Amino acid sequence: MAMPAAAGLENVVVASTSISDVNGQIGQLLYRGYDIRDLARESTFEEVVWLLWHGELPTAAELSCFRDELAKNRPLPDGTAKLVDRLAEVPAAPMVTLRMATSMLEIEDPCAKSIAPPDESTASLHLVARFPTIVARYQRRRRGLEPVAPPPNADTATAFLTMLHGTRPTAIDSRAFDTLLILHADHEFNASTFTARVIAATLANVFAAVDGAIAALSGPLHGGANERAMNMLEAIGSPNQAEGYVHNLLAHKERVMGFGHRVYHAEDPRAVILRQVCRELAQHTNDLRWYDIATRVAETVWNAKHLYPNVDFFSAPVQHLLGIPTDLFTLVFAMSRVSGWAAHVMEQHANNRLIRPRGAYVGPALRPYVPLSAR
Repeated sequence: MAMPAAAGLENVVVASTSISDVNGQIGQLLYRGYDIRDLARESTFEEVVWLLWHGELPTAAELSCFRDELAKNRPLPDGTAKLVDRLAEVPAAPMVTLRMATSMLEIEDPCAKSIAPPDESTASLHLVARFPTIVARYQRRRRGLEPVAPPPNADTATAFLTMLHGTRPTAIDSRAFDTLLILHADHEFNASTFTARVIAATLANVFAAVDGAIAALSGPLHGGANERAMNMLEAIGSPNQAEGYVHNLLAHKERVMGFGHRVYHAEDPRAVILRQVCRELAQHTNDLRWYDIATRVAETVWNAKHLYPNVDFFSAPVQHLLGIPTDLFTLVFAMSRVSGWAAHVMEQHANNRLIRPRGAYVGPALRPYVPLSAR
């Protein structure tokens, strides 16, 4: 007989991991033992990817080689490029485009046939390198613009913003986006990561696991909160409208997007960092409107409900200030999180056991079969 079920597997430990750790009671997030605050302040996205995959921060030589490999592998294979172009011409949802492009990458990648560590590491590098190119190409094609080739010798943040806008970003913009990528890289056993591990546990390859993770991320209870947070900020329109807008939502028992978290009971450290990034970007662009609206919303929600903003809330105005269209916000999340998904696939395959939980049966007890003629 199965044990009683925990709704949503809440507080159920499903596996051991050495990749990341969330301490929701004190608002702490660690990647391989390093505090996210230190990584966001001192590190780069490429260093963080290496850390997630290898367990230690890279040496200068390792980091240089890794950056070169990412830059070399950013161009898309022909089939994937053509597929992205075709999907940009039809009303396909952006997340569908990313998922289908991931499947096409699998078809075109010679490393996809093996889950041996060297091949899996190379395939994972290809995914991290090419996701920014897919997203930027899709956006430019659907606007009727020519794609911009990946710039050589650029870091991930600079390369993406260059491919998206057609001009090289400022150092402040690149650093802001790099910080955003660091903060989204991994977050323990969230829905998409758990999905990736379940798929990997069948000995499917990293492409299949990432494809499933994207599908999980497309659901409104996981991805998309940053998009809805930006839609809310735009609906508010100005800082002096924020308090009334929030109170109206609460009076109608509607959710204020970007607040609360299943795990964090203290303030999400990623939200704290992104609030500061948002302020710096707003000052740099001399456009304080979105920062001021977001701040007023956060103050109002805290006073009314004692809820903290989560990572999605301030990531929305940060991406908006960087000129990223709202319906691409979740794809940007995936551009970063694919590094964490890949790390979990590698960890799962290194010590694999098929993930096969039990269900708590609540249907009828054993009963006799009734022939059709007697029903």
